[in-house]
Amino acid sequence: MIEIPPLPDKEFFSIGEVSQIAQLPAYVLRYWENEFRLLRPARRVSGQRKYIKRDIEAVFQIKDLLYNKKFTIAGAKKALIGDKRRKEEPVHQLNLELGKADKNSLAEIKTELEEILKLLK
Repeated sequence: MIEIPPLPDKEFFSIGEVSQIAQLPAYVLRYWENEFRLLRPARRVSGQRKYIKRDIEAVFQIKDLLYNKKFTIAGAKKALIGDKRRKEEPVHQLNLELGKADKNSLAEIKTELEEILKLLK
């Protein structure tokens, strides 16, 4: 598991602060922003990056994959996409039970589509 050091109680962090917390050079963080969609800090009006705690968690997750688990950039991207997909839950289940009216409607649609197909041939 990734160990994130205790963070100061503030809402936004500069790239310099995140660099110190993660013990990574700022240019590495900027490069990772280009490579990983997970890491997209917002920008201030002045254009400076403003990282939030979720961004810092992403930095540590990427660092763990690349430095500790020895993933390549491409491998880390796939691993992060896989993690994201596993965390997502289906929005809702489809109700596939059809009533008699629905079955009749589907039969009509099927007939119309078959007629259109004949016309196209």
